[in-house]
Amino acid sequence: MPVITPAGATVPGVTHHLTDLNGTQLHHVTAGTTGSPILLVHGWPETWWAFRTLIPLLAQDHRVHALDLRGFGDSGSDGADGGELVAAEDLHHLVQHLGTGPVHLVCQDISGGLGFRFAATHPEDVLSLTAVESTLAGYGLEMLADVNGSGSWHVGFLGAPGIASMLLPGHERELLADWAYPMMNGTPGAVTETDLDELVRTYSRPGAWRGTEGLYRSIFTDDGATRALAESRPIAVPVLTVDGVNHPFTENTFRQVSVGEVTAVHIEGVGHLVAQEAPEALASAILAFVAQVG
Repeated sequence: MPVITPAGATVPGVTHHLTDLNGTQLHHVTAGTTGSPILLVHGWPETWWAFRTLIPLLAQDHRVHALDLRGFGDSGSDGADGGELVAAEDLHHLVQHLGTGPVHLVCQDISGGLGFRFAATHPEDVLSLTAVESTLAGYGLEMLADVNGSGSWHVGFLGAPGIASMLLPGHERELLADWAYPMMNGTPGAVTETDLDELVRTYSRPGAWRGTEGLYRSIFTDDGATRALAESRPIAVPVLTVDGVNHPFTENTFRQVSVGEVTAVHIEGVGHLVAQEAPEALASAILAFVAQVG
């Protein structure tokens, strides 16, 4: 795969790629040269940079890949309005392009939905699924938009067609650095000003909110599709669920959509951003799980 010069931040041992796949350009990074492949998929408000510390820990024994989802980071935003449906197909095309065979898939936050869809519709591409601080439409995700309950205003706001793209450009730092990360991060010092600078850089690019809008809109347009898919094609590969502050949300969700073995881990004392707050603990859980799967 051709290697590119990173447009922003990077870490030692990681190579960057920009590949034409499924009608857009996907930015993805690789590390490690041996072992079974692990594919890391970020949530919101994140990019591949969410795995900056996790990648080297996994790459000691595995070939590790992480991407910017369509409409996020340094990937293209063409067709990002398709949300989970398009993003799940992007993962399929990326795995085929990598040529490493099926992957151990790791998804967190809102990417759990597209990860589930990918695993259910392309089981030949997936060795195992790890879901971190995640749930699915039809299984509780839509409840996060209920501002009269325990939900947050940003879920409906980001899912409203075109609103984020219209109102957020020029206000990226206020939203991400002043509100989102302080609200989600439960570990002081885990996310530095340098990290926030990198995130603000990517969320300030033209079309940078289209991926966010597409994924959040999928919550409100699902109309039972995820539950129907889970009932007709439940996940058969081994599943690891990792919960932080929202324990046992992820475990409860993925036990309902899986017919295979489910292993549950709770990392105490962290907030929602597990990969950024507790990379060592998360790496330990993933490596132990992957070793059992083979």
